[in-house]
Amino acid sequence: MSDAQLELLASRAGLAVDWIDASGRAQKVEDRVLRAVLAGLGHPAEDPQQVEQSLLQLQGVQQSRHLPPLLTADHGQSLDLARYFPPHTACVLRLEDGSPLHLDLDAESRLPGSIPVGYHAVSIDDEHFVLAVAPERCFSVADAVHQPTPRAWGLSVQLYALRRPGDDGFGDTQALEELARQAAERGADALAISPLHAMFSSDPLRYSPYSPSSRLFLNSLYAAPGAILGDRAWRTAIEACGLGEQLQDLEQLPLIDWPLAAQAKLQALRALYEGFCQGEHPLHEDFASYRRAAGEALENHCRFEAIQAQRAARGEDLDWRHWPPQWRDPASPALAHFAEEQAHEIGFHAFCQWLIARSLERAQSAARSGGMGIGLIADLAVGADGGGSQAWSRQEQLLANLTVGAPPDILNRQGQSWGISAFSPEGLQRHGFRAFIEMLRANFAHAGGLRIDHVMGLQRLWVIPLGAPPSDGAYLYYPVDDLLRLLTLESHRHQAIVLGEDLGTVPDGLREKLAARAMLGMRVLLFEQDHGCHFKPILDWPDNALATTSTHDLPTLNGWWHGRDIDWNQRLGLVDEAAARHWREHRQHERNGLRHALAQDPQNFREESHEADQVVDASVRFLGHTRAPLVLLPLEDALGIDEQANLPGTLDSHPNWRRRLATASRRLLDDSDAARRLELLACARQQALERDR
Repeated sequence: MSDAQLELLASRAGLAVDWIDASGRAQKVEDRVLRAVLAGLGHPAEDPQQVEQSLLQLQGVQQSRHLPPLLTADHGQSLDLARYFPPHTACVLRLEDGSPLHLDLDAESRLPGSIPVGYHAVSIDDEHFVLAVAPERCFSVADAVHQPTPRAWGLSVQLYALRRPGDDGFGDTQALEELARQAAERGADALAISPLHAMFSSDPLRYSPYSPSSRLFLNSLYAAPGAILGDRAWRTAIEACGLGEQLQDLEQLPLIDWPLAAQAKLQALRALYEGFCQGEHPLHEDFASYRRAAGEALENHCRFEAIQAQRAARGEDLDWRHWPPQWRDPASPALAHFAEEQAHEIGFHAFCQWLIARSLERAQSAARSGGMGIGLIADLAVGADGGGSQAWSRQEQLLANLTVGAPPDILNRQGQSWGISAFSPEGLQRHGFRAFIEMLRANFAHAGGLRIDHVMGLQRLWVIPLGAPPSDGAYLYYPVDDLLRLLTLESHRHQAIVLGEDLGTVPDGLREKLAARAMLGMRVLLFEQDHGCHFKPILDWPDNALATTSTHDLPTLNGWWHGRDIDWNQRLGLVDEAAARHWREHRQHERNGLRHALAQDPQNFREESHEADQVVDASVRFLGHTRAPLVLLPLEDALGIDEQANLPGTLDSHPNWRRRLATASRRLLDDSDAARRLELLACARQQALERDR
């Protein structure tokens, strides 16, 4: 087979044959890997004939003069249509408000830049497409807090970790409401939360919030049914199932027992649904209205859940890729017949989605009514499980036969495979970016901001064939400018800020693109140092990124100071004794470097207290004085906790996504350490605001 033809096919399919690794070394994807990845993209390349056929197919699509269903443009910038139409062709636009607009392409076949922001239907010479016109930038922190030079602050929290009496074994939106009110009273403008994406109700062993079934819907386990339908109705449902004692026991555990707690809550939710369906209820119409508005996407998700429930009861495979053919197609007649037979079961899953949507709506309302300028910041996972609801219902727009990860680097010599699937660039363009737009709208719906996990995925992702090691992957490129325009437009429409988690290997130019659109990057204190352990001074921190002490994948400040992450890695055999010793020696240099940076402020290290407490206090004050428009303090660091939420590279050996906070959410911020640190942060932010005006 001709290497040149294979590489040409790969390039046209959006794959990078040559790339630069994290150490700055040039790398080249092997032919066998290219063939496997191309197969996952739907371009067979096992022999010269397949390569030639795939090339002809791709070339035909890319050279077609047929308009795609959606084009994007920036407001104030003309759109070049010379590929499709001659100069001065007449156009008719049906603007989003319904009004018509008649105009002609100019002498270079361009649409003018005067078309207003929004989604507009365009007709030209019997061709029809949607034009998405994006504003210059996103809704920003400055817009949200009404300050031209914002110095806002907020908290970040793992929702499941919260506690309240009667929470049934893990945090829920009612506990979130309580925390939001407490934080707002203390001057916080934002509360960032862990992902609430829909999981697999028939498989409670899968609970990592970053490996969801669908990013179009929510994890109904987090709903607070008592807040929507009344405590009496919820307690009645629990008693009808005989779950009262079990749920009380689950509430007392320091670590969440996800399988037991999830099964118990779902059992109670089923009893609640039966009661809701009997007789008249004042919220019946609201539920019906929610179902109508959510439409086909909700119906598909609920059908998927119902099929999985039936198969789980029979001990059959839950992955839709292994289902009988009639179940794999969401539009099949067999599935329509199944939906008629299982209408009550499908209704139950819709009921659960209604409960969590209304519950989350209440939490955002509590945050905003309490005085937060932003309120909740939702977290958008980089992908969804290839065997899940979103991949099943949007098969042409998601790559279910490839998984996403990271190539080998200095920190992870084997590379990483995250077990999730991402969008198909070709599929998105072919379907007018429908799946991307609906996902954004679903996640902006009840939030004042959106954090995009691994924002580099808007430009490129490391994709790996199923079953292959992470090293056998390649970078797949995305239409980044289209995606950023759509993200900017949806941010503008929802009046919500955008944060991009840009940690790791960032493609050249991406941070500049994000900054130009007022999408904040992310700077983590523990990473803001050079190889000599010299930490970046306060005034060198950028004003186009949020600042935080740590993240869910990193040790807490207290844990970092005491080397808890090194302890765990050594205990689990992830590093040998020599590597652990070297790591501890390096950590001591890092501690010295951080203390030196913090000591530049004479207000620090003046109190008589434990050194670690002083370091956390000083770090909070340090971040408060930076030029970051927004500082997010993890609740674990506000409380001085030493254990982290997730230890990357582990599954069951470390209690990932299971740790609970010791105190009820309504009293959390009364903790003396938390109260002091929030006051330090609020004062530092005010001083930074006055300094930078």
